[in-house]
Amino acid sequence: MRAMAHPLRLDLLDLLSRVGPATAASCARHLGTSQASCSFHLRQLAKYGFVAEAPSSTDQRERPWKIVDVEQQFSSGSPAAAEFERVFIEREAVRMLEWIEGRKHAPEEWRKAGFSTTVTAPMTAEELDELGDAFRKLLEPYADRIAGRAPAPEGARFVRILTNGSPLPSTADTPEKDDPGKDGPEKDAETE
Repeated sequence: MRAMAHPLRLDLLDLLSRVGPATAASCARHLGTSQASCSFHLRQLAKYGFVAEAPSSTDQRERPWKIVDVEQQFSSGSPAAAEFERVFIEREAVRMLEWIEGRKHAPEEWRKAGFSTTVTAPMTAEELDELGDAFRKLLEPYADRIAGRAPAPEGARFVRILTNGSPLPSTADTPEKDDPGKDGPEKDAETE
């Protein structure tokens, strides 16, 4: 997680996941920063296995980089991972809010297609794990397009999909609060 300590590294991962293999110079132009800075941070990301050198096109002096895993998962339970996950989720929240603010300018077909949804349902840890696997399998054909294993159809646009399964506190984990509806009729019957 130390590799992710600099915000430019997150920007580089995001950029490479959208544009595919790119050189430090190309990344610098996209992100409005220096080539030297991009080069340094790409090497740091490579050191920790987040990016790797991509095959060069024709110019052997070029050093393109590619993202190693298009599906980014960061939950390991360590304090560093928790901090990174917090930063990651904050960035995703900003993206979602930017969509809400700017969707009025998007074509109608994209306004209709965009969605936010939530479900709170009882499930076991095993079921939650299975659900996470099912989401990953559902997204595989789309991730294959980024990895170059499948072509994107005409009219495709990059879409950010964020899935999260966060167990809510269990009643066994928290002290019971007064519930005015709990055992209400029985208490009334006892006092009459």
